[in-house]
Amino acid sequence: MATPSVLRRALLYVPSSSSRFLTKSLSLTTDNLTYDLEDSVSPSQKFPARTLLHSHLSSLSSGMRPPSIRELAIRINAITTPHCLSDLTTLAPLPPVDAIVIPKVNSAADLTFVTDVLHHVSPERHSGDPNSKPIKLIALIESALAITNLPSICTASPYLDGLIFAAEDFALDLSLTRTPDLTEFLYARSAIVTAARAFNVPSAIDLVCTEYRGEEGERRLREECKGGKGLGFNGKQCIHPSQVGIVQEIFAPSREEVEWAVRVAIADDKASAAGRGAWTLDGKMIDAPVVGKARAIIKKAEGCGIGIESIKSQWQSLEPE
Repeated sequence: MATPSVLRRALLYVPSSSSRFLTKSLSLTTDNLTYDLEDSVSPSQKFPARTLLHSHLSSLSSGMRPPSIRELAIRINAITTPHCLSDLTTLAPLPPVDAIVIPKVNSAADLTFVTDVLHHVSPERHSGDPNSKPIKLIALIESALAITNLPSICTASPYLDGLIFAAEDFALDLSLTRTPDLTEFLYARSAIVTAARAFNVPSAIDLVCTEYRGEEGERRLREECKGGKGLGFNGKQCIHPSQVGIVQEIFAPSREEVEWAVRVAIADDKASAAGRGAWTLDGKMIDAPVVGKARAIIKKAEGCGIGIESIKSQWQSLEPE
């Protein structure tokens, strides 16, 4: 996967049909805040929710999102619904919108449609000018058809910036029963991460943890986060603000990972200065891919607010073996 233009460890959904939730959302701290017009809004409330969200976004001071929210997104209704086009034409032109989350993406045509609409409703952001800030697209992968079409989906739009695995709809499509160990989703989750890496899509966001209350909910959330990170996901969907802190903690580099990365980077700099092409650290051969991984961890840690300089100061005397 490419380096994301923005950290997207936690993607938190907020229903757009509640003025109270919309107002409260501005006080949250999260990598991504996604206002939802789809699953959390009943059919009879689609138009009122869109109108309410438009008013909410239009009222933001200077058209900007709060700095505690790194990215502000909108989950529109699916392409096949009569609500999708109105969602895009009403909300995409608003300055605070950084990304559009598109549900039920089954083919490249779904992303092509949204891309064409963005060119019409927000031309100044999609002109190709290097100084413009185009709206990013994040595709929800929810069906067997979507999994088989991942290569064409990943190359359908220059604005595609992430893939999300929607477990519940995927389970419905395949008549699966979700189990605690999530083995029934292993193929689909691995396919999504692999496609994101193969086609340079920056983010792969894992499934929702449906439990979030009490000690058992926290235990389950931590377990799922570690499992998703182990598969290669770099973020997770959240359905409650209480999940965000845990998700962002686990999807950030750990102290051990950062220390290892800093040691590799320091030793590599010294080895390069000495003209050494091959060297070892802790008895292990270090090559270019390992160094690349280490520097990527350092960059992500910096984005997460981890104090890299203090860690570096502890290892400045380190020498490559």
